[in-house]
Amino acid sequence: MQTANQLQERRKRRSRYRIALHANGKPRLSVFRSSKQIYAQVIDDRQGRTLVAASSIDKELKGKLKSGADTDAAVEVGKLLAARAKDAGIGDVVFDRGGYRYHGRVKALADAAREAGMQF
Repeated sequence: MQTANQLQERRKRRSRYRIALHANGKPRLSVFRSSKQIYAQVIDDRQGRTLVAASSIDKELKGKLKSGADTDAAVEVGKLLAARAKDAGIGDVVFDRGGYRYHGRVKALADAAREAGMQF
């Protein structure tokens, strides 16, 4: 029997494979969700470097958030990430949910990033 971490790794590998097929050179918006915080970064896989990042522990968001683990925090992180990506000249990305279900905080972050101008 596989552990929860092994099952998540399988889901992550499967989704990354599909992302690699359809990326066409676009950067990847990767989401990591812990029990207390949420993190997002735009990664250029060709160069292997992070272009922009935002998280619920950013100094800009510290005063705004009650908790780093709710959908309100995910919305703020999505908006901040989209603003930083816009400043860096990044508009089109490929969304990588990181093996998590597209639901709750992950969906809230994605919707907020879309509303703020990112396309995926």
